[in-house]
Amino acid sequence: MNNERFSLQDAKQTDLVDYLEKLGHQPQKIMNQDYWYVSPLRDEKTPSFKVNRKQNVWYDFGAGQGGNMIDFGILYHKCSVAELLKKIPQIFSFHPQTLTVQQPQPNTQKPREALEPTIKVIAAKPLTHPALCRYIDTRKIPFKIANNYCKEVEFEMYNKSYFAIGFKNNSGGFELRNEHFKGSSSPKNITTILHNNDSQSIAVFEGFFSFLSHQVLFINQSSQLTNFLVLNSLSFFEKSRELMEKFDNVQLYLDQDSAGIKHTLKGLEWDKKYVDKSHFYKQHKDLNIYLVHQSLHQKQCKKSYIRH
Repeated sequence: MNNERFSLQDAKQTDLVDYLEKLGHQPQKIMNQDYWYVSPLRDEKTPSFKVNRKQNVWYDFGAGQGGNMIDFGILYHKCSVAELLKKIPQIFSFHPQTLTVQQPQPNTQKPREALEPTIKVIAAKPLTHPALCRYIDTRKIPFKIANNYCKEVEFEMYNKSYFAIGFKNNSGGFELRNEHFKGSSSPKNITTILHNNDSQSIAVFEGFFSFLSHQVLFINQSSQLTNFLVLNSLSFFEKSRELMEKFDNVQLYLDQDSAGIKHTLKGLEWDKKYVDKSHFYKQHKDLNIYLVHQSLHQKQCKKSYIRH
């Protein structure tokens, strides 16, 4: 591609794994879409630099920073965006459909360990860490609600310690989230919150932030709906059918992406008891994004009212 025509969008679409290979960096481990490297941004011995190839984003756990291809290029080459747009075509030709990733050396770990990162939960306690509280606030979840359902979890991954918001599942594992990390500890499972055995309704969510958002949006209606199912992964949707079938009314609050829509339609095909509730946030990917948008909109309206 001609350097003069190499745009910001071209740079964003440059495959990070392919680019790192051109720079001489090979992944030490590949786990599904996650490629782990010894950090190219600093000196280390244990790989803690992760690239998610599907999303084309990176995160350096040792440095606590991450971003997209442009963010990486600026840090790696210590240059401006304009300089980076000239530099990328010089390093390798831009071929979006051509991926030539060299496979890492055979891993000596057990097969399952080679496919999944090992996360070991060290401790779980009430939420107190300021960084996690700030993150909860950016998601527009009141602390009281978050603290009712979540824990502050300290965990180890590749011999390094981290902390995150933890949402416990029925098998004792945790869904783990912080500003820069999304993962889960074993065992993976659904989370059920069943308060009322007499209720004939249950609300179903894909992730726990959608569930927490529902608690915020419908806090005054909690007495009307007190049974909840958080899938923690769409792979549990069909596996949870037997549980959902116990109720006369199954309210589906799944994400509005292709996978979420597909599973919602599947539920509607099963029985008329399944109800698609995504119309409530139809202009947004999920319930939490809707909540954040609503909060910002109300804040803007309040500022406008004060001015007048």
